[in-house]
Amino acid sequence: MKKNMRNIAFLLFVCLVMAFSIWGPEAIAEYRDREILGVTHAQTVETAGEGYRYTLSSNERLYILAKCLNSQSFPESDQNAMTRKDEDGLEYQEPEGSYAFVVNHRGPSGKEITDAEIIESCNEGLQILKDLGILPDSVRKVEASAYDAVLYSAIDVPEPQNNVAVWKVSLSTSQKNARKENRLIDAYIDADDGRIYEFYARSSMRWEEMDPDEIIARWSEYMGLEEPEVYEDQNPLLETTPYFKKYVFAGMGNEKTIVTIGFYEGINEFFLKVSK
Repeated sequence: MKKNMRNIAFLLFVCLVMAFSIWGPEAIAEYRDREILGVTHAQTVETAGEGYRYTLSSNERLYILAKCLNSQSFPESDQNAMTRKDEDGLEYQEPEGSYAFVVNHRGPSGKEITDAEIIESCNEGLQILKDLGILPDSVRKVEASAYDAVLYSAIDVPEPQNNVAVWKVSLSTSQKNARKENRLIDAYIDADDGRIYEFYARSSMRWEEMDPDEIIARWSEYMGLEEPEVYEDQNPLLETTPYFKKYVFAGMGNEKTIVTIGFYEGINEFFLKVSK
């Protein structure tokens, strides 16, 4: 009798286990669904797009921007556009990977400089460069009515979390026939802190009055960069003006960034560029 009772209890236990294994997961899932349905839940997701950025050093940011500018089909300055030459075979080595410089249609995010702030930020940057003796005092302030401002993203395509947001501020094409003396022609400005990476500006200052070594030293300190070295190959064929001097900054890994200080005679255009 006791043996039969044990057998019956065992069979009931087996049946309960089988029933739970069949209907249990579904019942639990239904219960959890009732708990979360109709309730908004926030979850942080890290995406590998331009919305998420690694913390890059100043040298790394400069390097990424330089590579992206060099990937463009068109250069930055009108004068540079007219005089750009094929530089194949020169010592600008392209690392593995690719870079993109694209218009940021989403607009500024977080604490980035906004459309309403960029002109004022540009003028603040210009004043700092004047105070440092990098730009002559004669360069005029920019006005919203005479300049265009476009937000770009400089992106390391294989590693898109490595990206730099910059504003390009350029003398408007509507000002094509306007007098350009003592004016900023264009500049690339960091969208996070307003520092000026690259500029072309016209003034009455001559190349003989400039000290490129002093200018690059002050600019690199202003940008928070490591101390540069003079680029060994100052080949005159590297530029379309005889008035220039090139410097090398540490980039990413073992790569380097070349920065050029130069002057276009005739139009009296002084430039500091991180692109070719």
